Amino acid sequence: MKSFASDNYSGIHPEVFEAIQRANNQHQISYGDDFFTQEANRIFEEIFGKVEVLYTFNGTGANVTCLKCCTLPFQAVVCSEFAHILADECGAPTQSIGCSLLPLKTPNGKLTPELIKPLLNRIGNVHNTQPKVISISQSTELGTVYSLNELKTLCDFAHANNMYVHLDGARISNAVASLGVSLKEATVECGIDIMSFGGTKNGLMIGEAILIFNDELKVNAPYFHKQTAQLFSKNRFIATQFTALLTNDLWHRMANHANKMAQLLYTKVSQLPGVHVTRSVDANAVFVIIPVHTIQPLRSKYPFYEWDAETHEQRWMCSYDTTEEEVNSFANALKELL
Repeated sequence: MKSFASDNYSGIHPEVFEAIQRANNQHQISYGDDFFTQEANRIFEEIFGKVEVLYTFNGTGANVTCLKCCTLPFQAVVCSEFAHILADECGAPTQSIGCSLLPLKTPNGKLTPELIKPLLNRIGNVHNTQPKVISISQSTELGTVYSLNELKTLCDFAHANNMYVHLDGARISNAVASLGVSLKEATVECGIDIMSFGGTKNGLMIGEAILIFNDELKVNAPYFHKQTAQLFSKNRFIATQFTALLTNDLWHRMANHANKMAQLLYTKVSQLPGVHVTRSVDANAVFVIIPVHTIQPLRSKYPFYEWDAETHEQRWMCSYDTTEEEVNSFANALKELL
């Protein structure tokens, strides 16, 4: 059964699987000193320029390690009310770092300088946690995508106020494919200080990469990486997947396909009576409200998650392996129920 629940549900892309097999045919030095990790690091540098790369098992580990590099226990991370670090990581940032999270209401999932400015009154007040990091998701949890201008404006604002910008890039490939620019243009050239580069939502078996652009944040990063239990002894099996992902634009091909399937799904369902698309379809997510009586029968055929139980808003995700046939079948099933 194919699913529209999450791009995490998809399997491993064959080219990634081949890379894992290639790394399995020999003995290699452990903890990232191996050939395959160095190979992946070189490719990251070719794409992004001067960058330190660390590999993690999952997105939560990547985000916690990133934020450890940026904050002290009395400092705070500004984020959206929908941010993964706030809503879906079981308090990992606060438990592991001691820092506070300052969530802001964001109707479209995006932070702006105007939303953050009132928090600057905290700076210098010993009774308040000190805002130090602006954490954004690209694409956002609502499926929206920051434009390059929005990213640059936010980064300029952060740096002018002695703050860092952390980017949760669990779906960075989908966002960049949507923008139609290069990975470097959409990240380091906008002023991003530190980020995670997602893999598991885009064809990898396991693993995310931490990319550190700001030299200030590189100093203790390897120690935080180890302390957060994200240093893998057989690191080559994570790194070699990124070599495959970043070779021959595989990341873009997969993300672009998932985005196109989301657009096709939007086109198919948006004209159906009783269907209300609630969010901008910028990447590979479609948010909708459908009649209550259709939810469970449709979900029994094609699993998906409810985003808002009060409004019955649903989230449908497309993956790199979603097909046009599956989208058409899903839309037809909904049409029949309506």
